[in-house]
Amino acid sequence: MAETQEGPATEAGGGGVVITPAYRTYALVLLTIVYTANYVDRQILSILLEPIKVDLNLSDTQLGLLFTTFGIFYATLGLPIAMLADRSNRRNVITAAMTIFSGMTAACYFVTSFWQLMVARILVGVGEAGSSPPSHSMIADMYEPKTRATALAVFSLGVNIGIFIGFLVGGYVAAWYGWRVAFLVVGLPGLLLAILVRLTLREPPRGHSEGRVAGSEHEIAPTIMEVLRFLLSQPSFRHIAAGATLVSFVGYGAVAWLPPFLIRSHNMNVGDVGLALSLIIGISGGLGTFGAGVIADRLGQKDVRWYMWVIAIAGAATFPFGFAVYLVEDLSLALGLFIVPAAAGSLYLGPSLAMTQGLARLKMRAAASALLLFILNIIGLGLGPQAVGVLSDLLEPTYGIESLRYALLAMTPLGLWGALHFLLAAKTLSSDLNRALVPA
Repeated sequence: MAETQEGPATEAGGGGVVITPAYRTYALVLLTIVYTANYVDRQILSILLEPIKVDLNLSDTQLGLLFTTFGIFYATLGLPIAMLADRSNRRNVITAAMTIFSGMTAACYFVTSFWQLMVARILVGVGEAGSSPPSHSMIADMYEPKTRATALAVFSLGVNIGIFIGFLVGGYVAAWYGWRVAFLVVGLPGLLLAILVRLTLREPPRGHSEGRVAGSEHEIAPTIMEVLRFLLSQPSFRHIAAGATLVSFVGYGAVAWLPPFLIRSHNMNVGDVGLALSLIIGISGGLGTFGAGVIADRLGQKDVRWYMWVIAIAGAATFPFGFAVYLVEDLSLALGLFIVPAAAGSLYLGPSLAMTQGLARLKMRAAASALLLFILNIIGLGLGPQAVGVLSDLLEPTYGIESLRYALLAMTPLGLWGALHFLLAAKTLSSDLNRALVPA
């Protein structure tokens, strides 16, 4: 491995892979675009819920089930795909995953029933399961620990950019051309992006960013149960997983149901909802996500516990604003209040993913991300929107069209519980990170 003025450079398996700062930046940008496409295809459903409900005559419980089935397959299949990524070429895994989730998003154009739509969304989840864990692993191998949270925060901007594009394009296209065309418009470009990934992205050597080589430690990729046992033996990982799960439970439920809430309770049309939420989540959410990664990296050089403290402080400060969004009657005030929770909605991702990569050994990294995503997605993505939908239907006899308002309100306090877990994770973070450096 050679160091040059351009940064670390090395070749992997005779493939001529040279990791310069310029290439590293290109790879991060490309992977962020992939994650953006992933999130566009995932969240496009939210802005389309109300027209789909009317067109296919569905209940809120059925709409919530679309998220639940997606979440179950997305979270569950992420585990074996991550194990494959830890043993094979991660770029090829990402290419195949993109082809599936983009193609199946476009296929939603053709559905004519709830069951057809559910199957299509399940297959979108199957494809998206193979995208994020290999990306996290590749980024960890290109960015050293002191800049890793920032790099993963940049990657996590795909959440905010994806919601921005999904809500803006989805709302506009649905208003003018119908919800089916919206699926087609956001799905087809991903197929072209998959080709770009296959032709231009290269596989980085594992451990490169830390000057380590997995083979030199005689490491072979462990089984998923070995990875799980090791991670669960790390107290800080247990609290990171619990905190991320609770925060995502509230966040996924809110993002999924805010468009119908604004349509029902504030009489907005789907186009205006798409524009408003795309700007709020895209801009304030992006600033929060990126800012948290940068701040965590800077403060974390002085005390590693800041990686967790940043998330905990933001969660506690955000709670009153998130609670008030659903209580006020004035639309402008509600949207103004939502700027704060939107900014904090995904800021936990960069620091959490960075610490998870650090808490895992070299050939555990894709699997470690997959396990974290499994835990938070099976509950957060799988059950968050479903819980809101079920509760809304249960409250409808009492509150009528306002049932969704109170269902969303009831979920909000769980975010404070999540902040507490990040606070607890900070206590053992330093010792747990050191433990992961010891070869198996």
